[in-house]
Amino acid sequence: MKTTQTPAPVPAESGAPVTKTDIPPGPPPKEKKEGTVLNAFSHGILVLWAVMVVMPLLWAVMTSFKDDRSIFSSPWSLPDTLHFDNWSRAWTEANMSDYFLNTVLVVGGSLIGTLVLGSMAAYVLARFDFPGNRFIYYLFIGGMSFPIMLALVPLFYVVNNMGLLNTIHGLILVYIAYSLPFTVFFLTAFFRTLPTSVAEAAFVDGASHSRTFFQIMLPMAKPGLISVGIFNFLGQWNQYMLPTVLNTDPDKRVLTQGLVQLAVSQGYKGDWSGLFAGLVMAMLPVLAAYIIFQRQVVQGLTAGALK
Repeated sequence: MKTTQTPAPVPAESGAPVTKTDIPPGPPPKEKKEGTVLNAFSHGILVLWAVMVVMPLLWAVMTSFKDDRSIFSSPWSLPDTLHFDNWSRAWTEANMSDYFLNTVLVVGGSLIGTLVLGSMAAYVLARFDFPGNRFIYYLFIGGMSFPIMLALVPLFYVVNNMGLLNTIHGLILVYIAYSLPFTVFFLTAFFRTLPTSVAEAAFVDGASHSRTFFQIMLPMAKPGLISVGIFNFLGQWNQYMLPTVLNTDPDKRVLTQGLVQLAVSQGYKGDWSGLFAGLVMAMLPVLAAYIIFQRQVVQGLTAGALK
């Protein structure tokens, strides 16, 4: 009967040190999955957060197509029939069309003015050294820490003395001044990450400072402009305190004022379906803007970390 024997390892030569390569390797250790618990916990938190954010939005959209009786009798069920008259009633009878137009005019004008003035100021502060550069930069930073509640009363008198009270262009100017500190702070850091060789090449070719800024540097700063534009759009679209104080004319109300007026004017009638329809109307532009530009927002936020 033959047996299979494992050949004995060849002994090392006398006087030669035994190295690790002379020892036969053992079985490979089992790899342990590191971070599995942490990944599961983080994903669970993200899923919970997504549910907490998405569910109220879906419920508001679903409720806007119900009648008032179904809202209270079966608030969590799907609507039996889609009541599109809720949207038409909120658009016409509640004057949401006028409020929407006023909001588009105010936010559109203030957003363009904020991006143009903020990008110009940020470019100068980021690219040019002059006496008082840091002082002006810190003045903009200080504007971010100044609470708007403390400025409402003096701001009201300033706007009133200038003859801009209850006007669209007056509200646009106030929105621009309110949004400039954050815009300058954000874009100054972004312009510092852009390469200077491109601007220097433009100067060598004879381009002026204004042409270099508008035709070369501003297109390169497109991700940062879109990011700060989205943040300003969200803040200005949802602004309620400033138009309430500076815009008391019923014909020039914005969406936030219109929604409050719609809720107050109901009294005991309770047109809840129309109120939810108006609320969804006010949310749709914000959601659409973020969904369309979400990639540019992420690029603008991460561009400052990569140089």
